[in-house]
Amino acid sequence: MPHYMFRASYTQQGLEGVMKEGGASRIAAVKQLVESVGGRLECAYWAFGEDDFILIAEAPDNAAAAAAAVTVGLSGAVTVQTTVLMTADDIDAAIARRVTYRAPGA
Repeated sequence: MPHYMFRASYTQQGLEGVMKEGGASRIAAVKQLVESVGGRLECAYWAFGEDDFILIAEAPDNAAAAAAAVTVGLSGAVTVQTTVLMTADDIDAAIARRVTYRAPGA
């Protein structure tokens, strides 16, 4: 299954919820979210700085990962950035593909 990194920043509303429910409760909720789209939570970390929460999860496909991210974003409690993660085999397959391209001005 493809892997995805989700970086999240809480709004004030979201932080109030974390303060009320605790960090372990949010990890459980995120695990349930990922599993509901057919995925598996690989790891999750609290952070400080630009991101408040980072997780890596497997999902069946981009649509499943997008469904999870959009659902969280619509809550208004969190903003989410999603990154598709690729293995060395994925990169090797991409390199092996032949494409036609002309650079601007070439």
